[in-house]
Amino acid sequence: MYRLFLLTGGFISLSIGIVGIILPVIPTTPLLLLSGFCFARSSKKFESWLRKTKVYQFYVSDYAESKAISAKRKKHIIWQIYLLMGISIWLAPLLWIKIGLFLLTLFITYYLFKVIPTK
Repeated sequence: MYRLFLLTGGFISLSIGIVGIILPVIPTTPLLLLSGFCFARSSKKFESWLRKTKVYQFYVSDYAESKAISAKRKKHIIWQIYLLMGISIWLAPLLWIKIGLFLLTLFITYYLFKVIPTK
């Protein structure tokens, strides 16, 4: 039962994380890390599969292995975030939503460059 719970959680977090690639408000990397955690405790087969996917390699592998992200990768991440959040802010219908998205963008920038170590 516990194994099934973890497998289900792994696939749900993986699915939402993949949606987060397109929607900047959904945190892709933490959800992919959660998927890895769930799969590692429930199925070595799915854990191995996840680690071989391009999505995992692109978004998570550096951080999962070294707990740091290269400066080049950080710049790539932040440009994606700024582009997608800029579009989201521009399309947001209400001022308070625009302000919230802007503040979220500031927080993500701070977290990426001040909290997560650079490799």
